[in-house]
Amino acid sequence: MQIRIGYDIGYGADAATPMVIMLNVHPSRQGDLVGVEEISTAPYTPITCYRDGFGNICGRLVVPAGGLVISCRATVRDSGLPDVVVPTATQLPIEQLPDDCLVYLMGSRYCETDKLTDLAWSLFKDTPPGWARVQAICDYVHNHLTFGYEFAAPTKSAHSVHDERRGVCRDFAHLAVTLCRCMNIPTRYCTGYLGDIGVPPEEAPMDFSAWFEVYLSGSWYTFDARHNVPRIGRILVGRGRDAADVPLSNSFGRTTLTKFQVYTDEVV
Repeated sequence: MQIRIGYDIGYGADAATPMVIMLNVHPSRQGDLVGVEEISTAPYTPITCYRDGFGNICGRLVVPAGGLVISCRATVRDSGLPDVVVPTATQLPIEQLPDDCLVYLMGSRYCETDKLTDLAWSLFKDTPPGWARVQAICDYVHNHLTFGYEFAAPTKSAHSVHDERRGVCRDFAHLAVTLCRCMNIPTRYCTGYLGDIGVPPEEAPMDFSAWFEVYLSGSWYTFDARHNVPRIGRILVGRGRDAADVPLSNSFGRTTLTKFQVYTDEVV
């Protein structure tokens, strides 16, 4: 199948303001692009790209005084298959993990393992290590939190969202990531496109989504604590320790969000 993706995101600025954006399809999916991923700005503003320490594609630009709109249109080939489910996948001892997995066991800005370790072990110590344990964590987070766009807050962490019991998709992901790491499962935060493909459409406007990946049996597998069912059509944009590593934009000065529209639809 093919999926049309894109966005129109506007930023206001009183003065010229440097910015870093992470809005390109992830390198792991670049080979699936049909044609070119066209990113444009109005008014025209040069963007230069680089790879960050996690392998994501980042763009550097200067938002002009008065602001701009960043737009993208692209088409991506996709298998059309739901997220892989491997109930037999096992949890590896820490001493057998590859070196590059270790960073995904540690606490980070939004994932305070030190504050949630006791809770995690009290809840999940008797679950079978491996896939079943991760699924138990997803079930817990999915049932513990209430989703709502009105609950979004940029400073909310896993610990605080557990106490508040409400949040958006990034909060569901942060809490699940943290609980998995507390149980010694390497877990990385992901962001990207996720349209209503193969499921009833939602009334809420389309948005970028957050999910996570865990390292089991020598491979990375996708889980989603918010939806908690395998989904079709995820298009990865960025991976990192948490949302602080994969912001859609990071401005070095004052900017305001003036427009935000995201598109992700199956080509029929």
